[in-house]
Amino acid sequence: MKAENQRNILALAIAQAILGSQMPMYIILGGLVGQSLASNVCYATLPISLLIVGSMVSSPILSNLMQSTTRRLGLVVGNLAGLIGSLTSLLGIFLGSFELFLLGSFVSGAYMASQAFYRFAATDDCEDRFKARAISTVLSGGLIAAILGPSIVKISLSLNTSVPFLYSYLGVVILNCLGPFILSYIKPIPLSKSFEGNINDNSNRTNLNRPLVTILKSPVIVVSIICSMIAYGVMNLIMTSSPIAIVGCGFGNNQAANVVSAHALAMFAPSFVTGKLIEKYGEKSIIFTGMLLFLFAVLIAYSGVDISNFYISLIFIGIGWNFSFIGSTSLLTKNHYPSERGKVQGINDFFVFGFVALFSVTSGWLMNCSANSSQLGWEVVNLTATPLVIFALISLMGLWIANHYKLRKI
Repeated sequence: MKAENQRNILALAIAQAILGSQMPMYIILGGLVGQSLASNVCYATLPISLLIVGSMVSSPILSNLMQSTTRRLGLVVGNLAGLIGSLTSLLGIFLGSFELFLLGSFVSGAYMASQAFYRFAATDDCEDRFKARAISTVLSGGLIAAILGPSIVKISLSLNTSVPFLYSYLGVVILNCLGPFILSYIKPIPLSKSFEGNINDNSNRTNLNRPLVTILKSPVIVVSIICSMIAYGVMNLIMTSSPIAIVGCGFGNNQAANVVSAHALAMFAPSFVTGKLIEKYGEKSIIFTGMLLFLFAVLIAYSGVDISNFYISLIFIGIGWNFSFIGSTSLLTKNHYPSERGKVQGINDFFVFGFVALFSVTSGWLMNCSANSSQLGWEVVNLTATPLVIFALISLMGLWIANHYKLRKI
């Protein structure tokens, strides 16, 4: 692996650690702030939903900007949008305006989209055999984010203020201010001049730029997108509802923050080994394992609402997401040409965040309005996730069978 690429990966990992600490803060606070400002509790998770809708809308825009200019410029633009969004959310909290808070959440979605591209940026100047490890290394920065974000929330909530959650969102603003300084250490590699790895090492076709319709006819591309969608969607569906469920089942805000922190740690701690596991066993096996962990987590959540159930379920959801999401991302990057990065990665994250947005909206309704108690609402949330995970497992098995049949024919 090139020294310059190692520097980029380190800078991206630091950005994931510092700037990425906003994500657990949004998850812990979004539903609670929404619940305090909204006139109807069914809309409590709408701020998180709009954050993800903003990500969905901005993903193709940022991806095309990076393709035509450099990764660094696109990442900085996303970071500055996050700064504007967090300032708007802070003003909404100060004024008690749910509408203004929602607008800030939507604009902040561009930050979330740009952060999602950290994992792709790590592979730009990287050979295929190192891609999974590069993705894992960057996402391992989330381990620090998983500690830093909830810690900022707990400290800010302990400070006296007449406006609840004000200091917490001030913390988000400060984190966004650090973004341009961190991202300036990333070498501005134009995607058109980055490592010319390609499908099946066919070096004569590195400049091939197929229509998107043709690309999406590839079973491997489709299955990798499906698994990314379901991994991120199921994780978000359960994680978004968990703080409301924990508080609703009689535990405090600090307990909710601790559970989300444990979940976030579980999301990123396996990154130290996930890349090596993918190198040894292959992407499809690791994705399959991640989906099985999702099923186990749902079973634990459905079996009770003791605080231990919340901890165990959310921890296994985190590990399942890590395996499934890193595996799907690595599989995607190995099955399109360098000249197609902008459109393929943009459409991948458009579908992923679109699916996540759908389930963010759904999670608030399922949690608060589908049943007459927090316990029943939590059960409904987890049961909703089950058929999605099973569909992902069936898709992977179909890909295995198709590959086996193709090899047999050869």
